[in-house]
Amino acid sequence: MFPSNILNNSNVKYDYIIAGSGCAGLSLLHKILQTPSLQNKSILVIDKDQKKSNDRTWCFWEKNPGPFESIVYAKWNKLEFLSTDFKKELNLESYTYKMIQGIDFYNFIINYAKKFKNVSFVQESINSIDNIDKKAVLKTTKNTYTANYIFNSTNLFNPKINEQNSLLQHFKGWLIKTEKPVFNPEIGRLMDFRVSQENGATFVYVLPTSTTEALVEYTLFSPRVLEREVYTSELKKYIKEELGIDNYTLIHQESGVIPMSLEKFEQNPKQNVINIGTSGGYTKASSGYTFQFIQKNIIEIINNLVEGNNLIQQTSFKNKYYQWTDRTLIDVLLSNKLTGKDVFTKMFQKVPAEKILAFLGNESSFLEDLKVFSSFPVKPFLTSGIKSLK
Repeated sequence: MFPSNILNNSNVKYDYIIAGSGCAGLSLLHKILQTPSLQNKSILVIDKDQKKSNDRTWCFWEKNPGPFESIVYAKWNKLEFLSTDFKKELNLESYTYKMIQGIDFYNFIINYAKKFKNVSFVQESINSIDNIDKKAVLKTTKNTYTANYIFNSTNLFNPKINEQNSLLQHFKGWLIKTEKPVFNPEIGRLMDFRVSQENGATFVYVLPTSTTEALVEYTLFSPRVLEREVYTSELKKYIKEELGIDNYTLIHQESGVIPMSLEKFEQNPKQNVINIGTSGGYTKASSGYTFQFIQKNIIEIINNLVEGNNLIQQTSFKNKYYQWTDRTLIDVLLSNKLTGKDVFTKMFQKVPAEKILAFLGNESSFLEDLKVFSSFPVKPFLTSGIKSLK
């Protein structure tokens, strides 16, 4: 939650304004404050919410302990993938699959920021961000603020998303607690495609945090969201029929929508304004995974700030290649050449788990990617791949 003892001043020109205090904004703040040459810069963080609730959960994988290791809520070295007539246990060797709860993340960084008098927080709704007279200017419903740079994670500059150019990853998750031990906390269920596919690529993941507690999340990749009651009824059905649980307590629930788009998210919509997070294109378009991509891009921003380089990150050949693979997979799904269930099932049937995680994390080599693509039918991916080169 925003500390009440840290006040803002709309008459001050800040070094940096961070517009939005979600994962990207707070990750950037944390990294700035950990960097000796930047930690004394004047910083203003603006968001309409105070981050008091446990509104989301981030799951990701990494090889080594990361900067947020102390707040990892649970972790797994074994996962499982399920589909019709197919089940595979995934033994992770170099990677560990981890979960962080939103409230722990918010508290961790905001409490850390309390140590710095040069950091200000304000709870206001953001109306506009612009560049006026070579200054980055942010207007809220109450005040106007200026800075050398504004780092924006709001949707003010997002491209137009429609059913022709984008899929949506939309989900609802329940953290449940059972009366008796029913879960194996050593194994996380990464994807279970045995559920109905009538609304698009649909799977459930189950991440047990103890023998009596698990996050159960109903997730879809499709052009449009469902009615609210559908998510609830499907969660109830899965918990009863697939997990065999009748009696449980709902501890926490979360929901969200993440764009998986062919459209380009601008890095630099205005002079001295840098988009970050999903708004900056940090979400991996073909999977919706965001947390680790935020951390990787934040490191690049910090390095450029320290070295006085241009903050506009040049897209490397490797990143252009990964963008092409993302566009190819999205086009396959959008054009219904293959179902999401088919794509992921074929991949997990033929490719080792570590190679898949490396591929999904943009950490694989070209030869490893060839092995992934060789698990798919040639014609639909070739057609979409050629189309995505344009």
